[in-house]
Amino acid sequence: MEDDGSLLSEDGLLDNAPLLEDERDELEDPEFDIGCPLQEAEDDMDPGHSSSVKELDTDADKLKKKTAEDRMQAFHLRQNLSALDKMHEEQELFIEKMRGELRACRQRQDLISKQQEAVAAEIATEGEAGNMATVGRLQAVSRRLFMELENERDLQSRTEAVLKESENAMWHIEIQEGRLEAFRTADREEAEAAGRRLQVRAARQLCREQEALGKMERNRLLRIRKSLHTQKELGLRHQKLLEDARKNHKVAVRFLKASLGRIREQEKKEEMKCQEHMRRRMDAVVALKGSISVNRDTLRKFQAWDHAKAELAEQRVQAEKKAILAQGGDAFRHLVHQRRRQELEAQKRAFEEEQKLRKQEIVSRILKEEAEEEKRKKQHPLTKATHRPTLRDKTWNYISDYCEKKTTAPTNTYTLDYEAAAGPGPSRLVDVISSELIQGDPGASSEEETLAEPEISGLWNEDYKPYQDFDIGKVYKKKITLVNTTYTINYCKLVGVEEHLRDFIYVDFDPPGPLSAGMSCEVLVTFKPMINKDLEGNISFLAQTGEFSVPLKCSTKKCSLSLDKELIDFGSYVVGETTSRTITLTNTGGLGTSFKFLPASEPCETDDSQSILKLSSILTYEDKSLYDKAATSISEQQLEGTESSQADMQSRKELEKLDEEQEEEQPTEPERLTTAIPPSEEQTEITLGEITEGEIGPFSSIKVPIIFTPVVPGNVQARFKVMFKNPQCPMLHFRVMGVAIDVPVWVPKPSVDLKICMYDRLYQDSVLVHTRSKAALRLKFEVCKELRAHLELLPETGYIQAQSSYSVQLKFLPRHSLPEDAGRYFDKETRVLEAPMTMWVADQNKPVEFTVHAIVTTSDLELSPSEVDFGYCTIYEAIRTEISLHNHSLLPQEFGFVKLPKFVDVQPNDGFGTILPLETLQFDVIFQPTKAEEHSFKLTCKSEINRCFKLSCRAVGVHPPLELSHYQIKFAATALYDTSVATVYVINSHLSMSSRTHSKPRIGSEDTSPVGPTSFEFLLPPDSPITISPSVGTVWPGKRCLVQVAFRPVLPEKLIHQEALPLLNKEMETKSFRKDMASQRKDMQRLSLSALRMQNRDKLFKVSVPHVLELRKRELKPSSDEYQAARATLVRAFQAKFDTFVVPCVVASGDVKDRKGSEPPSFSPHNTLYLELWCPTVAPSVVVTSHKGKTIFNFGDVAVGHRSIKKVSIQNVSPEDLALDFSLLNPNGPFVLLNHSSLLRAGETQVLVLSFSPHESILAQETLDIITKRGTLTLTLVGTGVASMITCSIEGSILNMGYVIAGESVSSGFKLQNNSLLPIKFSMLLDSLSSARGRGQQQLPQFLSSPSQRTEVVGTQNLNGQSVFSVAPVKGVMDPGKTQDFTVTFSPDHESLYFSDRLQVVLFEKKISHQILLKGAAREHMMFVEGGDPLDVPVESLTVIPVFDPKHREEAEELRPILVTLDYIQFDTDMPAPPATRELQVGCIRTTQPSPKKPDHPLMVSALLQLRGDVKETYKVIFVAQVVTSP
Repeated sequence: MEDDGSLLSEDGLLDNAPLLEDERDELEDPEFDIGCPLQEAEDDMDPGHSSSVKELDTDADKLKKKTAEDRMQAFHLRQNLSALDKMHEEQELFIEKMRGELRACRQRQDLISKQQEAVAAEIATEGEAGNMATVGRLQAVSRRLFMELENERDLQSRTEAVLKESENAMWHIEIQEGRLEAFRTADREEAEAAGRRLQVRAARQLCREQEALGKMERNRLLRIRKSLHTQKELGLRHQKLLEDARKNHKVAVRFLKASLGRIREQEKKEEMKCQEHMRRRMDAVVALKGSISVNRDTLRKFQAWDHAKAELAEQRVQAEKKAILAQGGDAFRHLVHQRRRQELEAQKRAFEEEQKLRKQEIVSRILKEEAEEEKRKKQHPLTKATHRPTLRDKTWNYISDYCEKKTTAPTNTYTLDYEAAAGPGPSRLVDVISSELIQGDPGASSEEETLAEPEISGLWNEDYKPYQDFDIGKVYKKKITLVNTTYTINYCKLVGVEEHLRDFIYVDFDPPGPLSAGMSCEVLVTFKPMINKDLEGNISFLAQTGEFSVPLKCSTKKCSLSLDKELIDFGSYVVGETTSRTITLTNTGGLGTSFKFLPASEPCETDDSQSILKLSSILTYEDKSLYDKAATSISEQQLEGTESSQADMQSRKELEKLDEEQEEEQPTEPERLTTAIPPSEEQTEITLGEITEGEIGPFSSIKVPIIFTPVVPGNVQARFKVMFKNPQCPMLHFRVMGVAIDVPVWVPKPSVDLKICMYDRLYQDSVLVHTRSKAALRLKFEVCKELRAHLELLPETGYIQAQSSYSVQLKFLPRHSLPEDAGRYFDKETRVLEAPMTMWVADQNKPVEFTVHAIVTTSDLELSPSEVDFGYCTIYEAIRTEISLHNHSLLPQEFGFVKLPKFVDVQPNDGFGTILPLETLQFDVIFQPTKAEEHSFKLTCKSEINRCFKLSCRAVGVHPPLELSHYQIKFAATALYDTSVATVYVINSHLSMSSRTHSKPRIGSEDTSPVGPTSFEFLLPPDSPITISPSVGTVWPGKRCLVQVAFRPVLPEKLIHQEALPLLNKEMETKSFRKDMASQRKDMQRLSLSALRMQNRDKLFKVSVPHVLELRKRELKPSSDEYQAARATLVRAFQAKFDTFVVPCVVASGDVKDRKGSEPPSFSPHNTLYLELWCPTVAPSVVVTSHKGKTIFNFGDVAVGHRSIKKVSIQNVSPEDLALDFSLLNPNGPFVLLNHSSLLRAGETQVLVLSFSPHESILAQETLDIITKRGTLTLTLVGTGVASMITCSIEGSILNMGYVIAGESVSSGFKLQNNSLLPIKFSMLLDSLSSARGRGQQQLPQFLSSPSQRTEVVGTQNLNGQSVFSVAPVKGVMDPGKTQDFTVTFSPDHESLYFSDRLQVVLFEKKISHQILLKGAAREHMMFVEGGDPLDVPVESLTVIPVFDPKHREEAEELRPILVTLDYIQFDTDMPAPPATRELQVGCIRTTQPSPKKPDHPLMVSALLQLRGDVKETYKVIFVAQVVTSP
């Protein structure tokens, strides 16, 4: 027990030293000392420690003399001493604090005294000065200081008193400490002695540990020898494996060479195919080039074709206009409508084209960004500068891009390819910035600007022009700043300039060394041009991450000339006047030239032909795309070698005809153009100004005047050209035109159009008159005699001032007599009025005439029919009737139905709106009576000019005895095989015949319906997806009946059968084909070829008829795969539809139960109620794409406690993103949705993982609803839980292996049987091999924490590191109903009675089915004795008790103490008490080892029995046994 005591901590020994000595006294009882033999053995083994042990024993004897009272007194004194130390420290701190406060108080008193003296001096000074206010204030301050001084003195006295008391207390504490000083010294000496004892114990424990360490070292050496032997065996095995591998390698090499030969042959064939394919593609390119050169005139034909089509369209429009006018129609209205339709169609086409272009642009941007991202990720090594694409490469890129539909114009492809070739690669990590050098290309498209830029921003656009308009011989210098845009340190090195630029470009660059992230360096570029030529190239640099380049472009000076306008229109001028206009010639280039303005002396044919050629060379996007399509189709025809169809031949013939027509028209066109040339005399009317020639410098402009002097009235035209000295500048042309008139007074608008006018409506307009005369003139206005009652010009006479304008008011009020009064000025068919007006000018014989045009129309509106009869209508519903409103006018009119009764409504727009000319509108007149009576009323339609048109109506109102809570149900958009439910109440509110409480139910003015039960019946249409429950019932007065209306759209069975029929047909054809093939193989050996053919024909004829009959007879079950697949296909292809059902509800008096047999109740047709149902059906937004579209998932049989997983794929087939919501499964149920998704994008497919984990043996079924705003998808989950039942052959869950001699082993077996319906996977686990055992060993042993239970579950283990117990097999699978045998082996390596372990049977690596406690004991000898009270503990120490040599083990005599406690209890002194008895057990172990003793010698074991009580005696008990083998 001393060893156990040594495990305690040093602090515990110091604090509880007296208490530990008490325990030592109790354990070392002189009456029975167990440790005596052990102590003697230890003393013999280690004599060096004998002296220290003796000293320890003497100290222990001294300590034993102390009594318990002394120990308690010492404990109290120690507590008092610590309390005094603490009080001493507190008093010292308090005294220091009080002394500090006392010093502060004295300082404050001194300060206040000084302030009082200062205040007294000031009071004396101010008193002498006579300042009484200041004296009063200072006296108040003096009083306050006096009071503060008194307070400080009081505080000082109190502080001194407290300080004196604290010093007295401190003196008492020091006296008490002096008294206890001797005890303090003794206590310190005792602590030092306890420390020495602890050191002695630690030394003894160290010796034991060193011995254990030596044994462990010997075991380690033994293991090393074993491992070396094992490695040697492994080496031999490895050598053998290497030899086998060499042999296998030779065989594999032989086969590999043969395989490589075949692969090379295949690669050669593929290479030949690729070469052939490339040759054909090159031939296609050459053919396409030839086609382009041959078919260039196709564009001209298309232009001529468009021109001819435009003329034909114009002619067609004129013909239609004439035809409409001839038929008496309104041509203007027809043209307006036609123009509107054309505009709408054009807008629609433009919008669609724009959407297509935007989609193509987005797709192209995404593809290019992905390509750039991939290039950036690859980070290729250094690459050479790419060369500019050749014409052949451009052509091939264009063709490939067009075939892949990546581009629509060749220019974009070339630009992108060139930029991709010359742009920086993905490995460049240096940004180039130069505000002077780099200029963005203004012609770059917006698409290129929005592309994903590479890592080197600033090098994307490469059409830079840093050196523009340079002069030869001058030197230009630019600075470039290189910035490290990476996140690491980078280096930069100049590679050089391209070879063709080395004579002109010099780069001055000093490598800066390592550049940190964000740092920059400068490069000086010097350009000295020596030739007048455009130069372009790159400056190459090398960074740590790759090569990059800076593009350079040097352009020479050029002329860029343009005119600000090509047409100058002077307008109208009187003969003799002179006016001028200017035209500006602008040079935006850096090179000047000389110019000259000349009249167009060349023939117009040349100019016009050139303009035609220019126009033909400029192609629009549509022409180019059309031409590209035609060229592509021609090249495809040449490549494929197919014969052209008849349609192609017809198109070619039409093109040839167009060519011939164009050739015929070519000679006439110049003549027409030539005739348009004005004569040479007219050239003098339009002349050039003073500046006609000169020099124009760079970046400048010149204005040239053009003078117009009309001589002869009429149109004047002239053409001019601008010629330049520089041959590179093209010739510019412009045209001048004007009109010469000779009348001084004129009307700008000779035709006054009043548009469309109505009868009896006033219309006004102003007529503007202009004069060129330099004198005032008198004007007189006249209206023709026939129209003076309808037209008027005010004022009739007026004066117009010189060179000004004059306004005349025109009033037009058409009467209904206009057609008769106007006569020839009015056309009755077209209703067009042409009224001539005359304006007389003083001193002028010829009057000025102008015409007033107007179309006069009526304002009548017509309602049809003239009378409306609504019939019978209940007060709970409305009847709709259509009426038409026709506008006889040629003008749109606003209208409205006014003064409507409360029970009438007109829709749409509440009967208000605008009706177009000659248009007919349909209106719904809704009649909903409020009570049962006969109605007769009129509808009034009023137009915007306050004209009224009336319509007569009549109806009969009906009040039925029953009513519905809702008469219209609008179901939400319901997906196929989904259900929407609505609730309706049938109410009977007819309680009494009194008319005061409520309105009486009746038909019109007939008798009132009787009070009582009223029956109803809903009449559903056949084959409708509507279900009403209940459909028949009776409602008592004052009651209501609940009716549920369900809408569940499904696909027709006939449609599903039609869809599934091809699948069944295909399946049966496959089966019959297999049967025929099998029969043919058997008959091939017997029949000849001719006989086989005849037989096949007969078979086909015979089999086809039964096949069709069998297919028709076969019934398609809803649970079959074909049915499910056909339904899933139709559901995915389903288009949304909208159905409206009107369900009549007939009403009859009386109870349904009272009718006799099948006699129908007497329903009145006028009391019928109608329930309108709006049923929109849509395709399911979410469908199941896996498991052939099935929505029922059967998990089958699953073991309890285990999990089965199914993956279900769902897809969003709707055009929008859907938010998903899932119904709640049973939290305690076996079904679980493992992945939850909140969003399913359009077209996206997601996989739902469903888990079935039953907790008991049960058949489970649940539904999972996938809820979206478009509908609900219901998944049915079915599964069966099967309990895994296993029985064990061991009763009581304890397997006792008995006694075994140490070093031997014994085995025992048991069985496990699988009583379930599923195969079970098992594994056997021992607690001694568990990873959790280490945590349990850190706790107190069981015999210390629980005295009642001494042993642990995992008891003593082997010292060699191997497990005491082992089981086989460890893992496996038990089939249903099968039995598995297990063998447990007990192999101890030393003697112990506490070998134990726990064996766990784990099913499916989760569930613990059985726990078996394994026990065993080991002895060193075959014979043993046990019993009595336990003297040892079940936990072994790290040290091992030395044993004798096996050879001399039997010869040595071992004495094993046995503690037997005999309790003698005498209850009655008169009667003799029974003697106290205890049993000892003697055992013998069967072993296979031969006994070292002679056969005649018996087995013996001895035990030392000491009796301690009133009588002390010692006995040596020897047990002798003779081993007898069983026959």
